[in-house]
Amino acid sequence: MKFLRVLMVILSALSVQAFSLDREAFTFTKYVLDVRIEPEQQRLAVRGKITLRNDSTSAQKNLALQISSTLDWKSIQVGGKTVQFVTHEYSSDIDHTGALSEAIVTLPHEVPPKGKIELDVGYEGLIPLDVTRLTQIGVPEDKARHTDWDQISKSFTAVRGVGYVAWYPVATEAANLSEGNSMFEAVGRWKARETQAEMKIELTHSGERSEQRPTLFCNGRGTVQGQDPISEADYGVTTECSYCPLGLTVPLFLIGSYNALDRPEISISYLGEHKSGAEDYAIAAELAVPFVTQWFGQPRVKAEVVELANPEAAPFEAGSMVLTPLGYNDSRRYALTAVHQLTHAALASPRPWIYEGLAHFAQAAYRERQNGRQAALDFMGLHRTAIADTEKALAADHKENAAASESLINTNSEELYRSKAMYVWWMLRDMVGDDAMQKALAAYHPDQDKAPAYLQHLVEAQSKRDLEWFFDDWVYRDRGLPDFHVESVYSRQTIHGTYMVTVLVENLGDAGAEVPVTVRTDSGEVSKRLEVRGNSKNAIRIEVSTPPQQVVVNDGSVPESDMSNNSFKVRTPAR
Repeated sequence: MKFLRVLMVILSALSVQAFSLDREAFTFTKYVLDVRIEPEQQRLAVRGKITLRNDSTSAQKNLALQISSTLDWKSIQVGGKTVQFVTHEYSSDIDHTGALSEAIVTLPHEVPPKGKIELDVGYEGLIPLDVTRLTQIGVPEDKARHTDWDQISKSFTAVRGVGYVAWYPVATEAANLSEGNSMFEAVGRWKARETQAEMKIELTHSGERSEQRPTLFCNGRGTVQGQDPISEADYGVTTECSYCPLGLTVPLFLIGSYNALDRPEISISYLGEHKSGAEDYAIAAELAVPFVTQWFGQPRVKAEVVELANPEAAPFEAGSMVLTPLGYNDSRRYALTAVHQLTHAALASPRPWIYEGLAHFAQAAYRERQNGRQAALDFMGLHRTAIADTEKALAADHKENAAASESLINTNSEELYRSKAMYVWWMLRDMVGDDAMQKALAAYHPDQDKAPAYLQHLVEAQSKRDLEWFFDDWVYRDRGLPDFHVESVYSRQTIHGTYMVTVLVENLGDAGAEVPVTVRTDSGEVSKRLEVRGNSKNAIRIEVSTPPQQVVVNDGSVPESDMSNNSFKVRTPAR
């Protein structure tokens, strides 16, 4: 009985400790890991060192280390001595299993603010295909397998990092896919904190010898260190991957029996008989290179495509590397994907709204190059509802703090730094023109981007326009979306027989924009651009040759909260 009472006291103390723990107090600044992969056993074993910095405002005596729930902690040391730690399952959807194996570590001494500590860690276990986090929120299992396709297996291995599989140590607060953007916000905070982290991994994979030895890929800078003939029947190959700094990259690795197709700007690794799909993708990439070079410069690194074994798997991008099925014939899909990754290969930025926003903008601009402006607007329109829903949710959740916490320069929401940012770049391009925008991007240097206004000043220098109001509404603060409304239209016939149409536009939203206003007649239409600030009105005069029939504000190039009030039927003009 006495033993049980002591045990209960210890467990109670650990429970209180876990409850009060600040899991995001520490930033992981460096990983040096030795990772051993055994595909036939679906097994992963890791030993190595991690360095952490206390970025909280108070000294810390405890810290949390988290890995996938299918992995087990074996050892944690500080200065060569084993430290006390307790492990338990921690529910969180940043891992495909919906849970983490969390070690709560008691450090030998307090770590002061900005202080660092180095730990030696060891853990191992299996990484099977697991769709628990998706099926438990109602996603059918067959569809879930196309999204959470990560696994180590004998025939094919593909494992992404945090947000998919925690195969390297992390520390975040719990996140749940059923709670709005909780999971994406947690992963976004992690990426923001770890942007400058350094990661060096030595990946060794071993297995049975075969006619075609499997190839390992990682999305860091990788080199094959050597091959170890374990026995006549087995093999072992070691590859070193480094991420210096980690930036926005999600570290990943793949192992499969690949064939290679190498072109000057892109290399494609394909499986089995999918050479024709690889060739189609290569052609699409080669056709896109001149467009990308014109806008963003010559690609700095070689773009890379690695095929996924599941023909219905959702593609995944990691910098200039794209993981995608290649067994289908879809030249348009290949073209848009190639443009996206070539843009990443040409222009780097530490800011997600620039890095991802420009890649999405490039896709829209390429659609315009291929099929005209309306095709580009239709492409961007696929993102409009998600943006409006996100802004509506933010307005309800944050109220007074939304403007400060969810601006493009610090948001963790993909709908904002990808989709909304795409529109921001498109609106800027409409305002200043292609030439000024391309020159501004050519002058952009990521190592000089130390202040949020750096990019604004580059665009202003080339366009000779004051854009402070625009960046303030769309980039530095989140003022939501505009809501344009044609309040009145007055039309009169001139002495020359033409018609002068005066249009008064009201913006019911908080964000201002320069928006196209179009007057339609039976012989065509005429458009002009009008700047309408948030919660204000502005008028414009447009001359047409025949009687006006309808006035429309916004052609879809500016995202709005409500586009149902954008048209106005014109009465018979006065003489």
